[in-house]
Amino acid sequence: MIPAPFAYHRPRSLDETLGLLAHHGEDARVVAGGHSLIPMMKLRLARPEHLVDLQDLEELRGIRTDPDTVIIGAMTTQHELIGSEPLTARCPILRETALQIADPQVRYCGTLGGNIANGDPGNDMPAVMMALDARYRLKRPGAEREVAAREFYRGVYATALQPDEILVSISIPMPTEGHGYAYEKQKRKVGDYATAAAAAMLTVSNGVCASAAIVLTNVGETPLFAKDAGDAVLGTTVDDAAISEAVRHARAIANPPADGHGSVEFRTHIAGVMVRRALMRAKERAA
Repeated sequence: MIPAPFAYHRPRSLDETLGLLAHHGEDARVVAGGHSLIPMMKLRLARPEHLVDLQDLEELRGIRTDPDTVIIGAMTTQHELIGSEPLTARCPILRETALQIADPQVRYCGTLGGNIANGDPGNDMPAVMMALDARYRLKRPGAEREVAAREFYRGVYATALQPDEILVSISIPMPTEGHGYAYEKQKRKVGDYATAAAAAMLTVSNGVCASAAIVLTNVGETPLFAKDAGDAVLGTTVDDAAISEAVRHARAIANPPADGHGSVEFRTHIAGVMVRRALMRAKERAA
């Protein structure tokens, strides 16, 4: 199919973009890399009357690392994340995850902001942002606000973004040196969404887990912050018993639909497998 008719806008500045969104309201949608929105438009699952293309907004690109924080512009591509040596040195889970998104052709155009802002439960970066306790800076005409990644996702393609708001940047607290991390993803083929995936972030002090964050991808209507699973390994050596308890808690909150990726039971099982692998790899890296 082809998309329904729409008016195309290509603003040259953030202010011009915000003006368009304020004027057209819910009839407008922004497009970054286009890999999520354009297929939906072709299927007519999305029918925006006005399409606002962000490609010329250089002010939304770039990576800045400070001693305590990394700030990434929303239009920064997955390819740029992969190629950033300072970012990889300080927050390597971002590169690990970006390398598992689709294929190189998609990563050259697909943006971090597009991956995290449209509310697709199959996207990979939202879970990682939640595990990192990132914050999203949202801007509208005359005002801006920050929303924690863990509070941003409301349902399938439903987020805290208002119709006249745009995601401009992502702020990530710099993980401590020597932290453990992993993003484990099971998929049917290259370029596919995850059957299930898990992000894990650990800090270990004197052999004991001092902090843990575990988040699941594509086994619910939103990425799922598995608090009880993280709590299960706190104060432990992240041994087999603690990991098994974390897996049990993670499976308890998984609620995937049955689809081409597998049955509910199979996808829930795979979610547990991904949590186990993520925790084991994170523990190895934290040692």
